[in-house]
Amino acid sequence: MDHANLIAIDVHTHAEVSCWNPFDNYGEEYDRAADKYFKSDRRPTIAETVAYYREHRIGLVMFTVDSESNLGRRRIPNEEIAQAARENADMMMAFASIDPHKGKMGAREAERLIREEGIKGFKFHPTVQGFHPYDKMAWPLYEVIDAHRMPVIFHTGHSGIGSGMRCGGGLRLEYSNPMHLDDVAISFPDMQIVMAHPSFPWQDEALSVATHKPNVWIDLSGWSPKYFPKQLVQYANTLLKDRILFGSDYPLITPERWMRDFEEAGFKPEVMPGILKGNAVRLLGLA
Repeated sequence: MDHANLIAIDVHTHAEVSCWNPFDNYGEEYDRAADKYFKSDRRPTIAETVAYYREHRIGLVMFTVDSESNLGRRRIPNEEIAQAARENADMMMAFASIDPHKGKMGAREAERLIREEGIKGFKFHPTVQGFHPYDKMAWPLYEVIDAHRMPVIFHTGHSGIGSGMRCGGGLRLEYSNPMHLDDVAISFPDMQIVMAHPSFPWQDEALSVATHKPNVWIDLSGWSPKYFPKQLVQYANTLLKDRILFGSDYPLITPERWMRDFEEAGFKPEVMPGILKGNAVRLLGLA
């Protein structure tokens, strides 16, 4: 990634539409509920997302979420995202998502994706994938990631996916309590762990884990900065200023909106460049 020519790096963007696989409408009610929750029904292709970010001179990390075991939905191929990243290596990186229920087979896939496809990190969503991050079921995957010293993004806090559905779509919010990552951070010290989103209703837990464990970071995706809890802004301005990352959650939130609101959310001018780009440069090994 040619970060010198970028104004920011968005570490949290989603692949929404596959151009390789036919559309899988199974479980489409989760999409409709998310559209209502986020007041957005954008579903761009990977190429459309890349073109949007290139126009705005923003680098991006893109991934899908593999929830085939828990939700029964066919995932977007990790290889499709990896190919797009190779073709746009000046401004894009690909993270992979592998359902941790796949165990050793998932670990084999992770190794292959790193060695053959150029994957640079991984994404987990405990609520949607249906697992506690500390569950030893996920250890084979973590061992591969840790051995390669790669970053991994974990969804934390409330989930817009399932919100408003009967029984919340059967998705358990408790899986995404950031305190569950404490044991992971201890057991895999060479795996850089990014806790995604303001972790409502566990913001203080997230700040505690990140302050205590130097291999834990926080990305600010999924919310407009004008709604961030005061303590999150306080820690971003002080103790955690070197481990706070810009993320939008695109296409649910656009970087244009996020960056506009960021200017007025109480962040110190001297920490803003690090949040927008400098910290991601270090996390992603670009410097």
